[in-house]
Amino acid sequence: MKMYFDDRLIDGQFLRTLNHAYHQGADVGECMATAARIKANDIESWYREWTAIAERFYQQGEKSASVGHRVSAKESYLKACNYFRTSSIFLYSPATAAQLKEAYIKHRDAFRKAIQFFDTPVELVEIPYENTTLKGYFMSADNTNKPRPTVILNGGYDSCAEELYFFSGAAAVARGYNCLLFDGPGQGGALIVEGIPSRYDWEHVLTPVVNYLLTKKDVQQNRIALMGISFGGYLAPRAASVEHRIIALIADPAQLDIFDAMKQRMPKFILEGLTGKGRLKKSIANIVMKKVLQHPTKGWALRRGLYVHGVATVKDYIDTIQQYSIKQGIKHISCNTLVCDAESDEISMFAKMVYDLLDCPKSYIKFKDSEGAGEHCEDGNRSLFNQRVFDWLDETFVTM
Repeated sequence: MKMYFDDRLIDGQFLRTLNHAYHQGADVGECMATAARIKANDIESWYREWTAIAERFYQQGEKSASVGHRVSAKESYLKACNYFRTSSIFLYSPATAAQLKEAYIKHRDAFRKAIQFFDTPVELVEIPYENTTLKGYFMSADNTNKPRPTVILNGGYDSCAEELYFFSGAAAVARGYNCLLFDGPGQGGALIVEGIPSRYDWEHVLTPVVNYLLTKKDVQQNRIALMGISFGGYLAPRAASVEHRIIALIADPAQLDIFDAMKQRMPKFILEGLTGKGRLKKSIANIVMKKVLQHPTKGWALRRGLYVHGVATVKDYIDTIQQYSIKQGIKHISCNTLVCDAESDEISMFAKMVYDLLDCPKSYIKFKDSEGAGEHCEDGNRSLFNQRVFDWLDETFVTM
């Protein structure tokens, strides 16, 4: 579903930014005007132009807040938050980590200023985790402290807690759910500020999160749901296979084995060269990968992978992701589970297989191009995703 740019990756990220207009994180005209100033396949001009519009809305938020225009301040800060995130999306790389950190902190600051003007309470949280804390936000459905069903939003590779608000956090609260947004290892501030890389055994991340929720009086302990978005479609099912206090699971899109998915995308001779013993194949593969890593867009996923997993080489990255599989644990998922799929999303390639392998009460939804929801994470029509998923969750909790 082309929006503006010829490069599919850049256009996909542009659609992602536009997608957040539904919850006041963007507006179509200003996004199109910004896109028109970006040079084709030039990620430096991408960073420059999105940063400029983010700065403009941040300053507008400051001005509106200073004179008591609460709605205008909130909307300006939310746009600044989304646009700062957009500006930095191609900076996920060890080489540009410092620049990414600067943009991320501005993005986070804009969101934290926006939540001061929300109609429902938002609490900054720090959840004890090993020798640090997991930072995030607890969004209450209202200010009554009445126990409510609660949804944990679990993001993905270039995820951050603040963007989860636009994806499904606002939709959850609007429907009477509490919602917890957080950054785990390899995500948002945990990665960019604290330098904590991702880990495959996500149950060790989620259990402290559930422990935290169970200390809160406004959380119904038998009504905790977990939604995994993007790479979270692996992380959340992996955690739910061990953490059985999760009552309902949504995987968007459901993923089975990250290495198997890589094998579908990477040429066989390159993968064999990187993982095998032949010197010639290895030499050729390394030359090809070096060239790919230097390409502005074709190398983005690999650069991001090195950064998120805290590894130095593509070979190290491949070795690491071979641990990311739920093949052995999928039969241990016992909660009500909704598997989501999207027609034009290559990351969804194993979603139906996940559904077929599940032994628990399960449902399956495939979002279609004809609905404008066939892209990754239903970008372009996330409101349709939220309608169908939260309706399913309402009905699931009612029947339990």
